[in-house]
This record gives sequence, structure tokens and C-alpha cells, in this order.
Amino acid sequence: MIDTHAHLNQIDYDSDLGEVVESAYQRGIKAIICVGTTSDSSAKGVKIALQYPQVHPAVGIQPNYTAEVGDDDWNAVVELSADPNVVAIGETGLDRYWDFAPLSVQYDYFDRHLRLARQRDLPVVIHCREAEAELLEVLREAAGRGPLQGVLHSFSGSAEFAAECVKLGLFVSFSGMVTYRNRKFLPLREVVGSIPEGRLLLETDSPYLVPHPLRGRQKRNEPANLGLIAESVAELRGVSTAEIIGTTTANARRLFSLAEPG
Repeated sequence: MIDTHAHLNQIDYDSDLGEVVESAYQRGIKAIICVGTTSDSSAKGVKIALQYPQVHPAVGIQPNYTAEVGDDDWNAVVELSADPNVVAIGETGLDRYWDFAPLSVQYDYFDRHLRLARQRDLPVVIHCREAEAELLEVLREAAGRGPLQGVLHSFSGSAEFAAECVKLGLFVSFSGMVTYRNRKFLPLREVVGSIPEGRLLLETDSPYLVPHPLRGRQKRNEPANLGLIAESVAELRGVSTAEIIGTTTANARRLFSLAEPG
């Protein structure tokens, strides 16, 4: 399996990162995309990848942090994006749920990330929360400059939104939210079956979104829990867990240009 989105560069893992990576490996997670949210966390992710070959960094500034950054931060991300170990740009996108950054600033940095991804010929990791119409507007404009490659991470939107993103060339990734059985998440669980097989990905979004049945019993999520998400996605799509693992692993290797293990 491949965890396509985890924040191993956060303080949550400073004391036992090696154990977390090894635990994931023992559970069958052979690659982890370590995603940046700030210039500092992006730089940390690049360093982690040097220490653990199964970790692959993505560099970027998450939309909720864009009000705090300056030119030096963006220039650092641009410089980091040239590192040969970097497999993606992001996370980036738009967020109207929180009020941490003006939407105009988020638009600016989203556009910067999309242009940088095209410049580096790398996929983009996209965050969207309660900003589907606005995000599609930006993506359609970007698609006018050439084909898009990237992923809607920790997807929480509608089937219609997912379909539009797939038409634009994007993958759709599901996190621990699809394992939650309460009524709030039923619409999301219904979306899982609508994603084309060739565009489906899995992630933990660690340290967030601990999957069921560990939710409430385990405070910090880890890549080792990815199998629980695979099982839920398989159940919702009416196929075997082995099929979901094979499909999503192949999709992740294709999107992030990850070599097959020797």
C-alpha cells in the first residue's frame, strides 16, 4: 500500500518517527508521501526523505497558512521543489471553512502552486474545504494552460464535484472519514463508489482523522492504519480489499512517478 498523504514532518512524530515508519512498513505500507504545509515543514519533509527511503516529500504552503507567509517562504518552497526527491507540489488549494487567510491570498498562492507544479512537471496535492465552486474555477483556468495532474486529498465533497475534478484529470483520495458510520458521513461514503477505478487513491492524513474502529481510542493517526481505510473503501465499492490495495497502489505509483520496489 501507499499512503498518499501524511504529515510526518509535524511535531507529533518528533519523538518516535523511526518507529512510526517501521510500523507502517511492517503493515504493508511501502511508500508514504510526506506533505508540507509551510516552508519549514516542507524543508523538514525533504530531510526526512533522506533518512527514510520509503518517504517521499511534497512541498508547499497549505491555504490556511498563506496569510502568515512572505516572499522568503515562497522562494524557499520554489527552491525545495527542485530537489530530486520531491514528488509533488502542495498541499495547496482553497478553504472557506476556517477564516485563517483571506480568500484573495489563498487564490494567489493556489495559482502559484499550480504554475510551479507545471514548471516542475510534478502533480499537485489539493486541499478543498467548502470551496468547491471557487476551486473548480481556478482549476478550469489552469487546465486551459495545459493538462492537470494531481489529487484532491482527503476528499469530503459531492459526487458531482468529484466527477468534475476527474474530468479535469485529477485523482481523488479518501482518508479515515470514509470509515465513520455516523449519519454526517453517509453522503461521503456514497461518493466512494462513483470514482473511476483508475483515479482512486488512499491516505491517512496522519496525524489527523484516525479511522474507525480506532477513533476515540487512539489520539494520533499513523500511516500504519491505512489498511483500515482500504477495507472500508473495498466494502463500499463491493470488491475485495486486495483489489483495492492493488488498484490504489498502482494509481499512486503512476501519479507520483514512484518506482516499483526492487
